[in-house]
Amino acid sequence: MLKLIKYFLFGSLVIIVLVNFYFHQSSVEASEDQEILREDSVDQLPKFDEFGFSVDSFITQKSILRPNQFLSDILLSYKLPYPQIDKLVKKAKEVFDIRNLRSGQKYSVLVSKDDLQTPCYFIYEESPVKYVVFDLKDTLHVYVEEREVETIIKNSGGIINSSLYETMQENDLDAGLAAKLAEIYAWTIDFYRIQKGDWFKLIYEEKFVEGKSIGTGKILGAEFSHKGEPYYAFNYFDGSEEGYFDESGKGMKKAFLKSPLKFSRITSRFTLKRFHPVQKIFKAHLGTDYAAPKGTPILSVGDGTIEEAGYKQFNGNYVKVKHNSTYTTQYLHMCKIANGIRRGARVKQGEVIGFVGSTGLATGPHVCFRFWKNGKQSDHLKEKFPSSDPVKKEHLREFLIKSSELKKTLDEMDKTKATV
Repeated sequence: MLKLIKYFLFGSLVIIVLVNFYFHQSSVEASEDQEILREDSVDQLPKFDEFGFSVDSFITQKSILRPNQFLSDILLSYKLPYPQIDKLVKKAKEVFDIRNLRSGQKYSVLVSKDDLQTPCYFIYEESPVKYVVFDLKDTLHVYVEEREVETIIKNSGGIINSSLYETMQENDLDAGLAAKLAEIYAWTIDFYRIQKGDWFKLIYEEKFVEGKSIGTGKILGAEFSHKGEPYYAFNYFDGSEEGYFDESGKGMKKAFLKSPLKFSRITSRFTLKRFHPVQKIFKAHLGTDYAAPKGTPILSVGDGTIEEAGYKQFNGNYVKVKHNSTYTTQYLHMCKIANGIRRGARVKQGEVIGFVGSTGLATGPHVCFRFWKNGKQSDHLKEKFPSSDPVKKEHLREFLIKSSELKKTLDEMDKTKATV
């Protein structure tokens, strides 16, 4: 009896094992069948080109616009009738002016896959992001599309050995960052006089389309060390205005003082024809005269670097200040140039650079104030200068929180290494 029970139990165990094996094999085979089905399904999914058109429907022919090549030249070569081209051009005016087609830009023509290879779409790539689609079918529709842009925040820095531009190149940075940095610090640092050993750190945006870099976006935060002194700058947008500010919220752009003297009166304005009181002839007066008692302090109207300081026959004692790559000012007829004011010296807005006198070609004590914009003398009283407003009080707390986070990142960065 005991043997019968053992045989029965053994037989039951064998049956259970065989049943489990059968179901396991069925499950594996079903999984393999499902996997094959999924692979087949993937292969059967429609495929699209970079512009969103089905690759099974069209042949894409790519080219580059040549100098003096027009849209009509291209479409006529595909045997598109001229009246149809003319109608397309007229429709395009509402969306894109074809006169803005530029040589060197990419374009594609999508033609049908049949023997006729009928042109169906002309696509002009205006930029790495924006492209214009000309639907050449019966509808003759024209519309603009944009590729998706991915923005990645990057950190980088560099120590200057020659120029800012060359340092950017040495560190494999977009040269456009040099121009952006110079613009941010234009009112603080004279980039024509940066020194070997000056350095910078940056937190900036880099733009990518389909995994390829298309250039840099805005600089979010920066630190520039010039002559051992650090200068911070942070980008901030309060919902209506965007600008760059230092760590306390003061604007990086600085307006000029309205006058080089605290108390004075204008005796002669900028004019192209004035009767000269000494020479007794009509000639241009490319400056503004401010009369004041001899010895009145003359102030630099903005931060800058002394470009000239000395004496000339007509100017008398004079000082010329370069404020940035755009603006330069000059102060003539001083009785004395202030101590320490010499070529290459840095001056701050409102700093005394000399004293009113009547040296040179002058009839009485005054300062002739001259102003250059982009190398051309102009009337500073008619100029509109950038705002030097700080962050508004209602936004200051938010700015300080954001800028302190950026400053912490900058302070912890190695100025010789780039990170993502």
